[in-house]
Amino acid sequence: MSTLVLLVVLLLVTVVLLFAGCVAYVVHRHPGWNRPLTAALCAMSVMSTAIGVIVAASR
Repeated sequence: MSTLVLLVVLLLVTVVLLFAGCVAYVVHRHPGWNRPLTAALCAMSVMSTAIGVIVAASR
């Protein structure tokens, strides 16, 4: 793998983790929405699916 590919993967992982953290924080502040861990895991799965679609479409 080239350095550029590794850098892009690292940045994507960072963005997914930040997004999941933001979702967990919002759900934590409004507990009626759902539990924070479940929401964070769902957010990460949605982001990984979107990234997978983008990668598959670019090939």
